[in-house]
Amino acid sequence: MAKTMDTPQDLTVEVRTPAGKSAGKATLAGAVFGIKPNAAVMHQVVTAQLAAARAGTHSTKTRAEVRGGGAKPYRQKGTGRARQGSTRSPHWRGGGVAHGPKPRDYSQRTPKKMVKLALRSALSDRAADGKVLIVGEWGFEAPKTKEARLALDALGIAANQRALVVIAHDDETARRSFRNLAGDRRVQVIEDGQLNAYEVLVADWVVFTQATLDAVTARLSGAGASASSEAGSEGQSTPPTEEGGEEQ
Repeated sequence: MAKTMDTPQDLTVEVRTPAGKSAGKATLAGAVFGIKPNAAVMHQVVTAQLAAARAGTHSTKTRAEVRGGGAKPYRQKGTGRARQGSTRSPHWRGGGVAHGPKPRDYSQRTPKKMVKLALRSALSDRAADGKVLIVGEWGFEAPKTKEARLALDALGIAANQRALVVIAHDDETARRSFRNLAGDRRVQVIEDGQLNAYEVLVADWVVFTQATLDAVTARLSGAGASASSEAGSEGQSTPPTEEGGEEQ
């Protein structure tokens, strides 16, 4: 994991066009992209997110639920074998399962402040590695997978690298342009309001537009962001207190 400064510092990155040319500069807020990543919080939040994604529909039958086995298989005494009362006991073939899985809910409760801190930590880690790209706007006139592929090539994202493209909720043209790249490129499209620590951590590159960068910064910044960042940089495993911070 890349090193970052203990005191959050704003970062300046180049804004690119879909053709890969320079289009000015953009500032990455230090409270969001410049904190020291809190590995313990990221681990807990990602674990909870993956657990919540589990269906939990697995089920096995106990000896009471397996059909049959009502008659005693053989008499109690005189056979030389151990006494048995049912052929549906767990040690019998075709019998029930002892202590098998049953439908359950795997979701874990995660405080919203921890979720925000984990996302800031993940974004700071990618920014420290220089893996955050800013595009002014995609500007696709119509959904074109070819144009999306050429744009990623122009931005220097290799075909074998995983790219997380953050789009606005109403940018349907960009969504439809990138979604078909999953067949030959490792591209994940996500809305700015759905950005999470797991998707950032599994991506090699995180690509924002100027609009989505502003939206994510506004959502993650707040009165308690600086305090959270400083406490998080100490490597605490418990979420710091954020008084007055905006919760998502």
